[in-house]
Amino acid sequence: MNGMKLIIAIVHDDDATKVVKELNKQGFRVTRMCSSGGFLKAGNTTLMIGVDEEGVDKVLSVIELKSKVRKETVNSAMTSAGTMGYMSYPIEVTVGGATVFVVDVDRFVKF
Repeated sequence: MNGMKLIIAIVHDDDATKVVKELNKQGFRVTRMCSSGGFLKAGNTTLMIGVDEEGVDKVLSVIELKSKVRKETVNSAMTSAGTMGYMSYPIEVTVGGATVFVVDVDRFVKF
């Protein structure tokens, strides 16, 4: 008997719907939670997918395909010592992609 895995994927909000739709289309159930973090404190979505061991690679390939890394320009505030005010300047940051954890599940119960 193959073991059960829990895949925890943190994806950019802009990619989450595409990832969930494709996983559902392929027969995987997904729990979706709002989260935030990272350099920009931007919105992320944390996805939790319970899957048999043989389904792990399929789920990972969907996440990789639908979670694209891209560059965005954002405004960053900087304190100016001379004027005691804030200055805003654009910076280019990398967003998107996914951070994924695959964890062994000791027990799975559904009521």
